[in-house]
Amino acid sequence: MMERRIILLILSLILGLGIWTQPAQAQKFGYIDSEFILNKHPDYKLVQDELTNLSNEWKKEAQDLEQAIKEMYANLKAEEVLLTEEMYQERVAAIKEKEKEAIAYNNRVFGLNGQYYQKQKELLQPLQSKIYDAIDRVCKRNNLVVLFDKAAGPLMIYTDPRHDYSEFVLEELGIENK
Repeated sequence: MMERRIILLILSLILGLGIWTQPAQAQKFGYIDSEFILNKHPDYKLVQDELTNLSNEWKKEAQDLEQAIKEMYANLKAEEVLLTEEMYQERVAAIKEKEKEAIAYNNRVFGLNGQYYQKQKELLQPLQSKIYDAIDRVCKRNNLVVLFDKAAGPLMIYTDPRHDYSEFVLEELGIENK
């Protein structure tokens, strides 16, 4: 019953749009490889280098926090026999607090919407805009109706190199493919 309604809806839309009365026009499709384009763009290397430097700096800070926690545990173990129960509990509480601080730091920097993600988004956005604008111009110039991204996942089973417009996008961006 539901299938019949869907078919009737589709038929009424087709008839309502007058597709049957218009001559069929071939629609052009193509694809690009966004990874290929990104890796060829000189700004991408600069973005990657900056992100790597930031990431290494933040990882070092996270490792320093972890090392401080390990040292606190080692000191506690070494002085355990000399501490009163109250002093021992204070040290354990301090260690637990430092562990919470380390977890909060990792979440703040490397979490889902952390500083690393935000910085990556901030640095890549202008580059993605340039590439999108070039893609838009290539599609309009070549009268493409649909342009797929080969790098976006396993959406394409076969690709004919004749329909690869990655080179045109690189050319539009002024990048020479070596």
